[in-house]
Amino acid sequence: MRIGPEPSILRRRTFGAVALIAARPAFAQGAYPNRPITLIVPFAPGGIADLTARVVAEAMAHDLHQPIVVDNRPSAGNIVGSAAVAQARADGYTLLLMSNGNAVSASLFRKLPFDVNKDFAPVSTLGFFDLVVLANSGSRHTSLSGVLEEARKRPGKLTLGTIALGSTQNLAAELFKGSASIDVLIVPYKGSPAVLNALRGGEIDLAFEILGPMLAQIKGGAVRALAVTSQERLATLKDVPTVREAAGLADYVVASWNALAAPAGTPAAVIARLALSARAAIAAPATRERLEALGVRPQAGTPAELRALLGSEINRWRSVILAAHIPAQ
Repeated sequence: MRIGPEPSILRRRTFGAVALIAARPAFAQGAYPNRPITLIVPFAPGGIADLTARVVAEAMAHDLHQPIVVDNRPSAGNIVGSAAVAQARADGYTLLLMSNGNAVSASLFRKLPFDVNKDFAPVSTLGFFDLVVLANSGSRHTSLSGVLEEARKRPGKLTLGTIALGSTQNLAAELFKGSASIDVLIVPYKGSPAVLNALRGGEIDLAFEILGPMLAQIKGGAVRALAVTSQERLATLKDVPTVREAAGLADYVVASWNALAAPAGTPAAVIARLALSARAAIAAPATRERLEALGVRPQAGTPAELRALLGSEINRWRSVILAAHIPAQ
């Protein structure tokens, strides 16, 4: 199954210089956009999703000749921020940083204040970011194939650490467990620092984490990368095999993603303008360089492609959640 700057930034920040706005030619009355746009990010400031949003918002603000205000509204399952966009006026002035978390929430929560499929108008993907399977640098585990061999010899003994139940990392570990048909204990922690501390302290054997924030730890020798969850090997870790290679799991590909969406009912012309601006932002070399430095693979797309991705991800994550017997929240 395929599952395909600065942390101290204030909660709200406006992109687009006042001088630039004042100097721009006047738009015809009613032209879109003719006032600031709010981008609601359902994550806390400083994480990859937030930084991705800010990089893209800055580039789009220049293209649209209007500031884009990033409004952080973190909550479990992205529910608070997503609900705010679902209930906003469908005029293109309130957008959502959508993610695979929205696809997961469709099955992880008993009831949501919105319908993920029906209440949003997809605009474009922005980027994908891969996961990495880690071991302590001093661990006896030096290869993923060796881990699988030990897991089959000692069922129920090996431990895999992830962040919270139902997170991308947690579900990636569950998918690995099921795909490899091994009996291992998956241990959820409150956050990535706790996972890293547990791994380095020998409390867990392996960890599944987002690659970007772990690159410095890997290159510094604090932890060892056994495999990446991407379809192909990554330029940043050329010597590290994919899970497909290392574990012989041909269909195992996991990537988290971020995208832009608007409230359902937003005029098609507005969606088309936003999609065009997002594609231009992602194509810009400066934007790509900044995103790649975060461990993000920049990738824009069409509204139709994002709708198809969302539907596919909802179905795939639902299968993983059911197979892992993760209770609905």
